[in-house]
Amino acid sequence: MPEPRLILASASPRRVELLARIGVTAAAIDPADIDEGARAAEAPPAYARRIAAAKAATVAARHPDALVLAADTVVAAGRRILPKAEDEATARECLGLLSGRRHRVLSAVTLILPDGAARHRLSTTIVAFKPLTAAEIDAYVAGGEWQGKAGGYAIQGHAEAWVRMLAGSHSGVVGLPLFETRALLVSAGYPLV
Repeated sequence: MPEPRLILASASPRRVELLARIGVTAAAIDPADIDEGARAAEAPPAYARRIAAAKAATVAARHPDALVLAADTVVAAGRRILPKAEDEATARECLGLLSGRRHRVLSAVTLILPDGAARHRLSTTIVAFKPLTAAEIDAYVAGGEWQGKAGGYAIQGHAEAWVRMLAGSHSGVVGLPLFETRALLVSAGYPLV
């Protein structure tokens, strides 16, 4: 029986790179393009799970005979879901909020099998930033690395130097928790070394 094709329901180049680290190359990349708005009083873990599942379901409908992998990464300060920074003001607000404190990064992963069954995993990572100076925030914002990033930062870039503590999955903070993703793929019979 031939192995099913793996479709990645994401346009993120970081997720493609992370999959390559575990020897996986998606047969196709098909972003879901769904409404990612949070519901009133929705807790960050529930939000991350819901969005990953919705992305996977949307793309699975277009690829009924494939494995479909989707993920969503959320930065949360307490119960507050931080946005993907699309402008400098949002990036500054997020960085100011995260300065000198701990926050959670939740990465939900959903895998839909060719028979329509869905499997889910959630990675929770605690990240603590050092107190940031106004000059550090100014320089980071000027560099543009924050654009489109949840919480206004990319841990795989310059912001990694601010991390004084990380407990959990570094790859989950980047955007795809590899331990959980690999476990889902193995459980579905996807060939991995």
